Amino acid sequence: MIAINGYLLWSGLSAILVGIITSYFYIYWPIQCLLFSVLTLLFMFFWYRWLRYYTISQKSNKLLNQRHKQLVGLHFILHSSLENGQGHIRIADSIWPIKANHNLPVGTPVIITNVEGIILIVQPKYRNN
Repeated sequence: MIAINGYLLWSGLSAILVGIITSYFYIYWPIQCLLFSVLTLLFMFFWYRWLRYYTISQKSNKLLNQRHKQLVGLHFILHSSLENGQGHIRIADSIWPIKANHNLPVGTPVIITNVEGIILIVQPKYRNN
């Protein structure tokens, strides 16, 4: 979207500049068209270079707005036991469904290892032998 708007912006600016130039100097219309084309190409070249530099210099955050993927690797303590390997955990202001390979008692430290849909896959942080 920004590239399309940039094209319209710079071709409009080229038209304004050609209009200002022709108001001071009489220029034949083929020369005006050529001047408009050259100015548009020049502006677009510099716009493309700036846009490419700007997008490369910005850090892309691939996990933005993917809260469930941001949770992978975090450690929590269970406040409710897991029955049949399933339960819920409260993280900040949300309650997430969790799943483990086996039942876990209350107070077990767990780590989130994966996400399946909206279900967080957890493993006990320390296994009791």
